Amino acid sequence: MAKPIPKIGSRRNRRIGSRKNTRRIPKGVIHVQASFNNTIVTVTDVRGRVISWSSAGACGFKGTRRGTPFAAQTAAGNAIRTVVDQGMQRAEVMIKGPGLGRDAALRAIRRSGILLSFIRDVTPMPHNGCRPPKKRRV
Repeated sequence: MAKPIPKIGSRRNRRIGSRKNTRRIPKGVIHVQASFNNTIVTVTDVRGRVISWSSAGACGFKGTRRGTPFAAQTAAGNAIRTVVDQGMQRAEVMIKGPGLGRDAALRAIRRSGILLSFIRDVTPMPHNGCRPPKKRRV
C-alpha cells in the first residue's frame, strides 16, 4: 500500500498572523523610477529591504496614461500611505529616469508629511558607452 505524501505547505505548520505590520520603521529610502511609460515607487528600509511598492500600472492606469504625472502622483501616494502607518518619519529619496512622473511623485512625497533628509538623482549616465547603431538609409 502506498504511503500518503505529506503536504509541505500545509496550513497546520504555518505561522498564524502576518509579520508585515509588526515592524516599526522610523527611517527609510524612497526609490522613484520614472520611465516614459510607467512610474514605479519603492519604499525600503535603510538596509534595502522592500517594505512597500506601487506603480502607475498597479494603480489601475492602462496604456499611455501610465506615463502621466497624475499616475505617478497616485502611485507615490499609495506606496507611502502604508509606510506612514508603520511609523516612518524620515526618508531619503532616490530618483531615477527621464519620465514625466519625476516631479509629480516628489510633490506627492513632500505632501505626505515625511521629513526628507536628501533628494538624489541616480539616473545612470553613460560615459560614452555603447556604440550607436549605423545610420539609416532610406
